[in-house]
Amino acid sequence: MSNFDDLIKKDREAKKHQQFSGSLLDYLDVVKENPKVSILAHQRMYELLIANGVKTIKTEEYPRLKRIYGNDVLKRYIYFENDFFGIDKTIMKIMRYFHSAGMKGEESRQVLYFVGPVGAGKSSILEALKRALEMSPPIYVIKDCPMREEPLHLIPKHLRPKFEQLLGVKIEGDLCPICRYRLKNEYHGEFERFPITTSEFSTRARKGIGMVPPVDPNNQDTSVLIGSVDISKMDLYAEDDPRVLSLNGAFNVGNRGLVEFIEVFKNDVEYLHNMITATQEKSITSPGKGSMIYFDGIILAHSNEAEWNKFKSDHTNEAILDRIVKIEVPYCLELDEEVKIYQKILKNSNFDAHIAPHTIEMASMFAILTRLTPSTKADPLTKLKIYNGEEIVENGSTKKLDIFELRDEANREGMTGISTRFIMKAIDVALSESENNCINPISILDNLIKAVKEMVIAEDDKKRYLGFLQDTIKKEYHKILEKEITRAFIHGYREQAESLFNNYLDHAEAFANSTKIKDKNTGEELEPDIKFLQSIEEQIGVFNASARGFRQDVTAYMFSVLRNGGTIDYQSYEPLKEAIEKKLTAAVKELSRIITKARVRDGEQDSKYNVMEEEMKCNGYCDHCCNVILKYAANNLWKD
Repeated sequence: MSNFDDLIKKDREAKKHQQFSGSLLDYLDVVKENPKVSILAHQRMYELLIANGVKTIKTEEYPRLKRIYGNDVLKRYIYFENDFFGIDKTIMKIMRYFHSAGMKGEESRQVLYFVGPVGAGKSSILEALKRALEMSPPIYVIKDCPMREEPLHLIPKHLRPKFEQLLGVKIEGDLCPICRYRLKNEYHGEFERFPITTSEFSTRARKGIGMVPPVDPNNQDTSVLIGSVDISKMDLYAEDDPRVLSLNGAFNVGNRGLVEFIEVFKNDVEYLHNMITATQEKSITSPGKGSMIYFDGIILAHSNEAEWNKFKSDHTNEAILDRIVKIEVPYCLELDEEVKIYQKILKNSNFDAHIAPHTIEMASMFAILTRLTPSTKADPLTKLKIYNGEEIVENGSTKKLDIFELRDEANREGMTGISTRFIMKAIDVALSESENNCINPISILDNLIKAVKEMVIAEDDKKRYLGFLQDTIKKEYHKILEKEITRAFIHGYREQAESLFNNYLDHAEAFANSTKIKDKNTGEELEPDIKFLQSIEEQIGVFNASARGFRQDVTAYMFSVLRNGGTIDYQSYEPLKEAIEKKLTAAVKELSRIITKARVRDGEQDSKYNVMEEEMKCNGYCDHCCNVILKYAANNLWKD
């Protein structure tokens, strides 16, 4: 009990320290001590987002990232790190906008607009930005001001240059009509006596965060944006009296924070002019007959691509388009990062079922295959692996498939395909229907096939999606599973693979350079073992005349990696990796096939089967999925 009590007391005490109540004179002392309390909305947001830290990553130090991004320098913002995956470039563009806007560049007078397919993360990014504000320290505001204004607005314009010099700040903006009236009539122009307090940001309480849903074009009321005239007070005051104003529109609420326009282009163009005035002129219309009101806020908008294309195609919208910073939020195209998205969602759910190895990977693979644009340079699965940063080299060549060439021929990639929500629903169904509280790749693929068959899409797309599930992904899973089962028979698989790799490299180098190999134990000089080299090369169909070129290519490639500061292992050169794995597994493949398929095993076979089962359980399988997967392997991998 005491722990809860302490937690509550500490939080209350911390909030007391953040609360402020005083006059403008008191506030001026606060500003003099810490000028940053008066920063504008864009700079505040930027500083909140970088407060947790920024990781600057030089891609040349990370081979996988270098393969994906080339020599670019990546910045990863810790605030976004645990919630967003595979959209590093998008996050960097958003942060560039806030940095520039925070420095009062042109972006500070532009709408930040997100466009992308459904379920790509547009709303999630916006929620993260709102959350940053809600978690931020309170800001200083003029007490009872409906706009929660910056208190420095109270300082008359003719005095501002001197105050700016004394405070070390730039005072921007002007009083709203209501505060101007109060200053004149309640405080008789003595601005220094005006009360100042603090205020937090809250979506629920409509403090500093305003939201504008799409409005019926035939019945658009700008009071949603700028407030209205309170009719009940019209009998008491003149229509141009500020006391009749009810400043409770989205722009009034979002002043000093942000205003979100949901499905922005579903609104009428005339309605959107208020948005443009707010961002470009930093002022909004006053309801009734009042003067323009100063506005300092971030305007965020989002919509789907169809709405954007329709709006963009109308040349009469050029004035609005010129005031928009468009940022595309595409689907993730990196397999490893897509897997992290589902793992994060599952972690936040109450599902506690066991998930067999490769289950989420197969579902993620399907999602990404649907998002990739077909290429003449690589088949879809190879392209997926290249986009994931895997080392892919053309057989019998040192030439790597170029990720940048693939991207150049598909500039809209990631803007179409299967959404994260679709995949997650299929995973949820599999988890809900699992009888043994366990799901595996077979059950997830079955659920995805059912879900695709029920989709209302073009028949060509449906046929392509089913082809991925029933052919491409199933074949890839079979390869992975066959390798996994045969590896389970081999003790110290990686060590043996590395040993084969190092031996091959020694003999291939000696062959290519017409030199001899020195025996490490006896010191004796030996001729390169051609039969050993051939036994590996024949695994991938390299024979006779082509063998010499292959050995030279391997040697040249490995030395080029070492010269560029890289490290080499048996996985460094894809064709050689494939050959070594085939060589290594060939020895036990027949054994694993016989033992896995056998309905009745002798003592030795039974012992080996049990060892293999234990090894698979060490690799993440439970009793149930291990049994299901091995039965599936027996019936599907090694058909006689």
